[in-house]
Amino acid sequence: MGDKRLDQKLPPRRRAWDLTLRLLICACAAVTALLVAALIAYILLRGLPGVTWQLISSQESYLNNTIGILPSILNTLYIIVAALVIVLPLGVGAAVYLTEYASSRRLVRVIEFTTETLAGIPSIIYGLVGMMFFCQLLRLKTSLLAGALTLVIMILPTIVRTTQESLKTVPESYREGALGLGATKWYMIRTIILPSSIDGIVTGCILAIGRIVGESAALLFTAGLGLKLLGNFFEAMGGSGATLSVALYIYAMERGKFEVAFAVAAVLMLIVLVINFAAKVLGKRLKNKL
Repeated sequence: MGDKRLDQKLPPRRRAWDLTLRLLICACAAVTALLVAALIAYILLRGLPGVTWQLISSQESYLNNTIGILPSILNTLYIIVAALVIVLPLGVGAAVYLTEYASSRRLVRVIEFTTETLAGIPSIIYGLVGMMFFCQLLRLKTSLLAGALTLVIMILPTIVRTTQESLKTVPESYREGALGLGATKWYMIRTIILPSSIDGIVTGCILAIGRIVGESAALLFTAGLGLKLLGNFFEAMGGSGATLSVALYIYAMERGKFEVAFAVAAVLMLIVLVINFAAKVLGKRLKNKL
């Protein structure tokens, strides 16, 4: 009601200009939503007919002339878990330090500039650095572990910046009230600040997962192109394996099997949707619990 009364007080020309801007903003939002929906629908319509139980439950066999992407599915899940287990404590801890503990504004600006610079570096450069440092210098060879560590460096800026911005949205009165009641700073952060900013942390995780499952250039140099089952989680982390995005590249660009590539893309899209939905649900439950 307040907005309507304010609009009525504006001159007709201002009201027309305001209405035009609102329509443009709504149109931009609608176009964005339609583009995303059209992209998802196109991939699913092209890919789902090729998704069979044999495709997702077996591995590739030259003797039987069959194609299976189970190793790539497992490799994708393994590398997501490994990367998030390492990057979440680092990213959230760094954001908490920058927001709550750092007293030097110059240091904060330097770290923020560094994270923004890391976020803008092309992934192919991460792949080359990861190959030289993790695969050769640390002698991890071409493995999922080397790929996961490379992805940690890639997605760390995303976790830090989203968590930091979410922490900044917590009202200062929350901090002052908790400290005024005698709570320690860490207790205040753990029980008030982090639960209040859990939505931003979950958003950072979703963005990070999207970057992980969609990455192929860096993993070509670090994780490898293997399409065979590598055993359990710990055995797989030491071996070379292709994720779904790398397998998609192999089938589309190297072998010209576009129908299989669309099937892989559909599976990858469904995995991303399921993980994003699960992260949202987990974030809500965690927020209520904390």
